[in-house]
Amino acid sequence: MLSIYNTLNNKKEIFESIEPNKVKMYVCGMTVYDFCHIGHARVLIVFDMITRWLRESGYKVTYVRNITDIDDKIIKKAILERVDYKVITENFIKEMDYDAEQLGIIPPTLEPKATDHIEEMIKMIENLISKGFAYKADNNDVFYAVSKFEDYGKLSGKSLKDLRAGSRVEIDKFKKDNNDFVLWKSAKPNEPSWDSPWGNGRPGWHIECSTMSNNLLGQTFDIHGGGQDLQFPHHENEIAQSEAVNSCQMANYWIHNGFVKIDDEKMSKSLGNFFTIRSVLEKYQAEVVRFFILKAHYRSPLNFSQKNLDESKQAITKLYLSIRNSKVNKAYKINWDLKYANEFKKALNDDFNTPDAIAVLFELALKINKNHNIEDINLLVKLGNVIGVLSHDAEDFLKDNLNEEIDVEGIIKKRNEAKVSKDYFTADKLRNDLLENNILIEDTPSGTVWRRK
Repeated sequence: MLSIYNTLNNKKEIFESIEPNKVKMYVCGMTVYDFCHIGHARVLIVFDMITRWLRESGYKVTYVRNITDIDDKIIKKAILERVDYKVITENFIKEMDYDAEQLGIIPPTLEPKATDHIEEMIKMIENLISKGFAYKADNNDVFYAVSKFEDYGKLSGKSLKDLRAGSRVEIDKFKKDNNDFVLWKSAKPNEPSWDSPWGNGRPGWHIECSTMSNNLLGQTFDIHGGGQDLQFPHHENEIAQSEAVNSCQMANYWIHNGFVKIDDEKMSKSLGNFFTIRSVLEKYQAEVVRFFILKAHYRSPLNFSQKNLDESKQAITKLYLSIRNSKVNKAYKINWDLKYANEFKKALNDDFNTPDAIAVLFELALKINKNHNIEDINLLVKLGNVIGVLSHDAEDFLKDNLNEEIDVEGIIKKRNEAKVSKDYFTADKLRNDLLENNILIEDTPSGTVWRRK
């Protein structure tokens, strides 16, 4: 049985879906004003892995991952570049989709954009006002009154009393309480805006996800996910909005992945200490990045460094070397009663424990290196595919990203000729020349093979 660490209750719980064999999951996606960074990659990969495992477990998954395409940062960039905000968002949606495809991300079932749901957001805000949970301020902004929602803080464990005592933000004269948050922002000159009962403006960030999840998945759905940084205030505010309107629990299970850190500090664009997915993929194969992220438990902090990426490269290379020169049966079906398959299943059913699942892959690879059993090879590949790794032909992976100007096969042929004529000096020099270009060669009974270092 699958158990999930539910952030709402801070403990592992046996997973029970609302509808038998169906899962409805909402994950907070990207604000599309720049290239995605490795922190975003972790969200994409973690919830892709979760979706894959739920589907492998027999669930029909409706996976919704939203796109925030109206936001202060988007508007600021559009003004700076003197273009319509849609030029910015449409461009970076394409860039995000490209990065996701490179990382082996299966597209979500639905990918709603905030600007396609403005009308529904207005209706939800009207509902909150009519129920006494929101108010229009003198500046025509609409705010949510957090003091009206008794359960505020139940996800993050924060209390309004502590928030007020610890607040160092200058009090907004238009708010009744400094912890109140905006639902609708009145329009500023030359900014994109929509008509509403409170005048031209645009929605606040938090109302987007409450509206889209409610419209696409219903008042209560199975899983809500996102990065740990969204737990407060974003997800806390979503709960306050949705449960005030619907008078029922928003989501039964909350899943938050841990931070990606650099020098023990959270990676983020605001701090300026981030690496884009695009820049990392210039140096490392996409599956190495995916493996690097999955080898840590999704809830643990993940330290980004070249050393850790290099270690991931070496590790996944070992898996590929164990299946090299093997013809994999693409139609192979996993028998989950087999020893290694059963251990792999137990690991993922224990709160998606990918480190333990990956350890099973290495145990199986070690066995393959000893007996080269084709059934074990098929099983290794298929288990890897479940979490989105070992998805390439071994030769393609081992020889990827080489300088096309280097005639590797030609150099190997010259080296073999030198060996035959006992010109070992030339043979060694040719080997070293390849090594300087990060190419390793190995003499085997069936001939000389090569791969990237």
